[in-house]
This record gives sequence, C-alpha cells and structure tokens, in this order.
Amino acid sequence: MTTLATPDGWRRPGPTAEQRRADLFIGLAVTALALFNLTLTTSAGVFQLGPPPSVPEQVFWAVAVTLPLAVRRRMPIIVTAVVSAAFIVAQVRAAPEMQLATAALFCSLYTAGAWAADHRRSRQVRAAIIAAMLGWLVVSIWLSVDSVPADAFEDAAGPVPPLLATIVNALLVNVLMFGFAFFAGETAWVAARRQHQLEEQAEELRRARDEAGERAVMVERLRIARELHDVVAHHVSVMGVQAAASRRVMDKDPARARTALAAIEQSARTAVDELRRMLSLLRQGTGTEEGPATVGVERAESLLDGARDAGLTARFGVFGTPVPLPDSLSQAAYRIVQESVTNTLKHAGASTIDVRIRYLAQELEVESTDDGRGGRMAAGGLGLIGMRERVAAHDGTLEVGPRPKGGFRVRARFPLAAQPACPVEVTEAAV
Repeated sequence: MTTLATPDGWRRPGPTAEQRRADLFIGLAVTALALFNLTLTTSAGVFQLGPPPSVPEQVFWAVAVTLPLAVRRRMPIIVTAVVSAAFIVAQVRAAPEMQLATAALFCSLYTAGAWAADHRRSRQVRAAIIAAMLGWLVVSIWLSVDSVPADAFEDAAGPVPPLLATIVNALLVNVLMFGFAFFAGETAWVAARRQHQLEEQAEELRRARDEAGERAVMVERLRIARELHDVVAHHVSVMGVQAAASRRVMDKDPARARTALAAIEQSARTAVDELRRMLSLLRQGTGTEEGPATVGVERAESLLDGARDAGLTARFGVFGTPVPLPDSLSQAAYRIVQESVTNTLKHAGASTIDVRIRYLAQELEVESTDDGRGGRMAAGGLGLIGMRERVAAHDGTLEVGPRPKGGFRVRARFPLAAQPACPVEVTEAAV
C-alpha cells in the first residue's frame, strides 16, 4: 500500500485495494447514470444551455466529466482538474447532461481536499478551480442577460427585482455548494490526520505497556532470585558448617556428631518449608513486593541457632520497646539478619556473632557484628545487593564493612513513624 506525503511530514495511507475497486465501480456507475440521464434529457427536449451538440459529442462530455471518478483517490488533483475543465467546456458546448456532471465536480473537489498528497497545493488548486467556476458563472450570466425574454418574470411578486434575485440566487447556491465541497474535504483530511495521531499514540502506549510488563517481569525475577538466595543460602550454609563439624568429630565424639546431624536435618526441613511457602505464593500470583510475611523480625533470634550449632558464640539482644511493624518491613529486617548470619558462617571464620535489634524513637536499627575477617563478601553474590534493595525499598540506610578493631559489621536503619515515649526495655540472650 502506497502512502501520500504532506509538507509537514505526515504521510496519509493511500487508498487500499478495496477502496480502489470501490472507486472503479462508483466511477462506472456514475458514468452509466450520466448516460441514462442524458437519454432522458434529450428525450424530454430539456436543453437549458441552448441547442445541444451532436449526440456523439454529448456522450463524450458526459463520459469525460464522470468517468475520471474511477481513479479519484489515486490521482485526486489530476482528476479534479480534468473534471473541472471538462465541465466548463461541456457548458460552453451546451451539453445537456449537467445533473450528474455537477455531482461529479463536487465529488472531485472533495476528494482533492481529503486525499491529495500535497495538501497545500491541493488548497491552491481547489481555490483556483472554485474561483474559475464562479468567474465562469458570472461571465455566463453576463452573456445571457440580453437574451432573457421580456415575459420571463411575469409571475414575479417579491420585493427584489426578478433578474437580480435570479443572479443572486445562482451565485449564492454555487458559493454554498463549492464551499461545502471545499470544507468537507478539509474536514476529512483533518480527521484522517487525527486518526493517524491517535494510532501513533496507541502504539506508543502499547510499547510503553510492553516495556512496563518487561520491567515487571525483570523485577519479579530479581525478587524470586533474592528470595531463593535468602531462603536457601542461609540454611545450606548452616548445613555445610554443621556437616563439616560432624565429619571432624564423627569418630572422636559420636554424640556431638549426632547433634550436628540432627541440626542439619532440622535446617533442611526448615529450608524446604520456606521454599514451599515461597513457591505457593508464586503460584497464587501475588502482586506484592514481598508477599504475605510469614517470617518477621520477631523470629530473628532463631536464625542464630545454626551459628550456635556450628560452634559460634552467638548473642542476641532487643533494645527499646518493640512496636508493631508493617509486614514488609519486619520481613526485610529478618532477611537482613539472615543474610548477615549466612555471610558470617560462609566467609568470616569468626568465633562470635552479635545481633542487636534496636527500637529507637523514629528508627528500627538492625546490627550484626562478628570478630571474623573484615572486608569479605561473596564475589558476584546476591546477598549485599538484596540487602541494599530491601533497605532502599523502605527508605532506609545500610552500612556494610569491616570494623576498626577487627571483625565485620552490617547495620541497617529503617525509618519509623513517631512513637509515644515509654520506658526502655532490654532483653538479651547469649550463649
């Protein structure tokens, strides 16, 4: 399908194959009707423009004015120029068929306005044709004034002189008809351009929707990866440490080895339960960032059991008065502790770990420290990235790095709504 250009860069789609076929049928039908009307006109002897030319010439002018409509949308300006020229010459030659010829003229003017490639040129051509038509009308009236019979207006009774009324009526009707054809073409062209703009906007919205969908899928994949890391890495790390301890004491201290194996079994069950919970949430298609929280900061102390089973000295303390937390924030704090304990077990070579939860006036602070090697995080791992994402999602701050006196610290602060002042409560557990 071809396209038609406009001076401002817009290209209107040209006529489709179906539209071209419709133009062909319309052109042939109008031509046939014009020939039929010519037969009726000559049979009735209605020759308003004077003695008609020969029959072949009458047929020629009827066809010349109407048949170009068969390609009106393919070559709108050329068709308009041909139809207009044939129309004027046909009138000069006193061709009797004018009804269908007039309709063809107005149709061609409309088509030039609605479908011309160069819209500015189309306006100029149409304005020139209309001016020529009105000029020809004035000339025709001027030439025919002297030939008006004296008794042509015997029944006239209005306040306006009959000849003047006839002239004004002819001019007014033609101006209205030509104006209608001109502005109807303009309206059709503007409507087509607006439709094109709407289609472009719809396409942009579709692309934006697709991009948003792709981003949502990516975010969901990152969330799943983060959840898998948090759930699996902690328990697998604990299981690895305990398995190593069990292997070392298997022969020397079977009781301790059995204890380590039992801890491994419990860690495996816990990991499976959490994986089953997470997969269940994914199957349900939850649209929340974290999903309904089944773990929270109140369960953070249980994360140290694996560290204790692995032989570390683990301390846990809650400072301040616990306040109700949003599920997502509580789970984020839990995951921060989980990732910190996992990194201590996997990378630190530490002997102690200290986890503290502080409920401050306007913040929740989660801090994990150990006495292991400073400056270690798994290369390419998701742990630190996951912690930063969780903290950022709640407009908090995260500090991760070695301590000046040795060891490693993870400290996350989450802003809270202001809480009423109340006595400070401190609970602490240590092994």
